[in-house]
Amino acid sequence: MAVVPLQYRFDGPPEGPVVLLVPPFGAKWTVWEPQMPELTRSLRVLRVNHRGHGASPVPPGGAAVDDLGADVAALLDRLDPGPVRVVGAGMGGSAVATWLAVHRAKRVHRLAYVAGAARLPRAGDWLRTAARARTEGMAAVRAEATLSWFTPGFAEERPDVVRRMGEELAGVDPSGFAACWEAAAQADQFPDISRIRAPALVVSGEHDAMLPPGHGRRLAAGIPGARFEQVRGAAHLAGVERPDRVNELLLAHVAD
Repeated sequence: MAVVPLQYRFDGPPEGPVVLLVPPFGAKWTVWEPQMPELTRSLRVLRVNHRGHGASPVPPGGAAVDDLGADVAALLDRLDPGPVRVVGAGMGGSAVATWLAVHRAKRVHRLAYVAGAARLPRAGDWLRTAARARTEGMAAVRAEATLSWFTPGFAEERPDVVRRMGEELAGVDPSGFAACWEAAAQADQFPDISRIRAPALVVSGEHDAMLPPGHGRRLAAGIPGARFEQVRGAAHLAGVERPDRVNELLLAHVAD
């Protein structure tokens, strides 16, 4: 499959070290807004949108994690920012971050995951969700796709945030959303993660029903020297729900 020219943007001081933020499937680069005030103090932040998200186009046919990783690798080759700090959120960001750390190791200075895993649990469920998105559109899968994003307490306290994130998911191209989840469902990165040499941090939300902390622990255990941290009071989008703690952890890891 041809490489997709991903939509991207830079923020922060031009002379700062570059940190690449890769969002979860179903979310755009705006999911990182709670991290931007802190990260852009000293880092040049590069954000991307997966194929079918935002203005990133969707080629015909399906995709594999190799394709999604190659999309980002091609962008890095074109921009040539030198070795970057890579932060991946959710299964989408996690899969791409791992792919880069394994297949483009010289490009990755440091590595961090926010709600990461080496293999998608309940892959069959996500294949069915992908199929529904293709045939019925994003409105048909909005509720189930966002169910694990926030704790009930946060949803009650900040319905505006929950509504905004749901609206962003509803705006994703159905074929792009489906292709991304089909790629993740077919991938198993456990055989690869022992090859990662970049210093790695794995962060999991305490109440993440989609990728419970056990998945993060197993990911960290498989990466040589990786550190695991659990964030209390957060579900899948821990960086949105608990930006204070997530920002603290990320800055301590990637600013080095």
